[in-house]
Amino acid sequence: MTDIPPLEAEIRRRIAAAGPMPVSEFMALALTDRRHGYYVTRDPIGARGDFITAPEISQMFGELIGLWMAATWNRMGEPASVRLIELGPGRGTMMADALRAAKVMPGFREAAMLHLVEVSPLLQAQQQQTLAQVPLPMSWHSALSGVPAGPAIVVANEFFDALPVSQAVKRADGWHERRVAISADGALVFAPAAEPLAPMPWPQAVRDAPEDSIFEWRSDPIALELGRRIAREGGAALVVDYGHAKSAIGETLQAVGSHAYADVLRAPGSVDLTAHVDFEALARDIEAMGAKAFGPIAQAEFLQRLGIETRAQRLKAKAATPAAAAAIDSAIARLIGEGERGMGALFKAAAYAHPNLGRPPAFE
Repeated sequence: MTDIPPLEAEIRRRIAAAGPMPVSEFMALALTDRRHGYYVTRDPIGARGDFITAPEISQMFGELIGLWMAATWNRMGEPASVRLIELGPGRGTMMADALRAAKVMPGFREAAMLHLVEVSPLLQAQQQQTLAQVPLPMSWHSALSGVPAGPAIVVANEFFDALPVSQAVKRADGWHERRVAISADGALVFAPAAEPLAPMPWPQAVRDAPEDSIFEWRSDPIALELGRRIAREGGAALVVDYGHAKSAIGETLQAVGSHAYADVLRAPGSVDLTAHVDFEALARDIEAMGAKAFGPIAQAEFLQRLGIETRAQRLKAKAATPAAAAAIDSAIARLIGEGERGMGALFKAAAYAHPNLGRPPAFE
């Protein structure tokens, strides 16, 4: 084979040296390899990128997140110092919109210190540009563990779906880890490990799964770190992402490039890889560290509880042209609608809070 991209060549070298590679390792390399990883080498968001996120669809999304953060700070007793932490801030659009809307809560922005968790140098540069006029102290970190201790409000939109997943295939003798191998004709292919995995505390739906089923799970420690931080330091977190409320069998790993689905194993590092969030597993990890979980609820319900339809009407009343008003209608249909293009049902929102905080806003 000729003209193999550098990252694929490295993956093939590792497989040749150590045998078939776990799916989680392949996904981690494809997304975050320091020289050739997808998120390290490009800005993937927007019409010129590979996908579009809710904050880029409309300012309304970020504004409502800002109101959620401010209301959460109020319920925390309005601490004089609070860390605002965003995991995977994209271009910084959501946080810019959120902080503009949060001005309605007196004292909130004065108490806030902004911490952005980002692994991409390109996106960090974009975030610095977007947030250049924000009058808050801010810093960047490569991991949540690098953020200083203290009461925190954490937000994560389309972050957990990009964390690597492990996969297993059900066989007659148990679950076998799914790996990436090189076929006889030289192609990258999925292949189950020869030996079954050691028994694990699988959810009931997984234990009862029929043969040839596929199960995905995440073992990234960030969920445990998030739960530990909230339980120990105080505060709350909001996660908005696409996924399922209960642990279930089925493969959701997918590749997207130029706003279209692509082959997961083709040209690693050149396409985005994601998998649905298992909100039941996420809650289990966070609650194991002492925090409380709420939800998930559909994104449509979450945004409606925060008043997105009222906000849309106000924006339309100020729209300069009929085309601008129509764009607002299109945006709200995308954010809370269902169907092929709607995000309202597929995307979900969940909150996690210190046990003494009670139910976070929109989860009452």
